[in-house]
Amino acid sequence: MNDLLIREATKQDAAQILQFIQELAEYEKLQHEVVATVKHIEDTLFVDHAKAFCFIAEWQDQPAGMALYFYNYSTFNGKHGIYLEDLYVKPQFRGKKIGYMLLQKLAETAVEKDCARVEWAVLDWNQPAIDFYKNIGAVPMDEWTVFRLTGEALVNFGGTSELDK
Repeated sequence: MNDLLIREATKQDAAQILQFIQELAEYEKLQHEVVATVKHIEDTLFVDHAKAFCFIAEWQDQPAGMALYFYNYSTFNGKHGIYLEDLYVKPQFRGKKIGYMLLQKLAETAVEKDCARVEWAVLDWNQPAIDFYKNIGAVPMDEWTVFRLTGEALVNFGGTSELDK
């Protein structure tokens, strides 16, 4: 696969990463939720002690996709894991195994860092992605329900501690 290069993202990729995020959000019909800016990307992915990381895929020197991830922790395994926040391949580059290779790079990173697992979420209507993930040996965690505390609810709940009263 000499046409494909997968590399760690650099600060110079911040605008491209944001574009990938915006395109993914459009595909997922969630573009109204994207508030990130290039500066946000620069200030979170490319600083000392960054907590999120990104691989960039280039096909014939053209930006083709990304895998953006961070480390989590499994108390049951007593080891870190990797959480894949976003996997995205531009439509014109799909079918070239770029998503497969990005996931494989992430799995390779997990093995190298002695992580217990790689996890991610997929929208329940995204059947092509679900089929792809099952094909590589991933299993759905159907017995779990994801919860999220965000926006005003987060501020209301986290803004004042009961311990302070």
